[in-house]
Amino acid sequence: MNIRIINRSKNSLPAYETLHAAGMDLRADLEESIMLKPMERKLVPTGLFMELPEGFEAQIRPRSGLAFKHGIGIVNSPGTIDADYRGEIKVLLINFSDQHFEINSGDRIAQMVVARHEQVNWIQVEVINETQRGEGGYGHTGIG
Repeated sequence: MNIRIINRSKNSLPAYETLHAAGMDLRADLEESIMLKPMERKLVPTGLFMELPEGFEAQIRPRSGLAFKHGIGIVNSPGTIDADYRGEIKVLLINFSDQHFEINSGDRIAQMVVARHEQVNWIQVEVINETQRGEGGYGHTGIG
């Protein structure tokens, strides 16, 4: 799939790091470093603008290494970029750790997955089909 993109950052375009990777790393585009204090959140620019085709979205997800090693996550995870959005891609990072975390220009801060989606038409009814699971929700299958 081809996607039109503008790169106003000093970084290379997002790319798949391994042969079967689903996500591409997004990098911070900063004039100066950002210090993220414990439980603080900041919107981090990437310098990227894109034109997704209709029927696709870009999902912005945390990087597992940042989450595990430093407690860095994304507040609205996964974030969604709609096909009609034309603004700069920015990532809303949060520091869940008890340590300050420095973000520098070029740091990999999130990953982006481009995925197909459908829009639905609702059909309002009085009854829906039963399943074996039924109304079983959170934790209904036991521990673990």
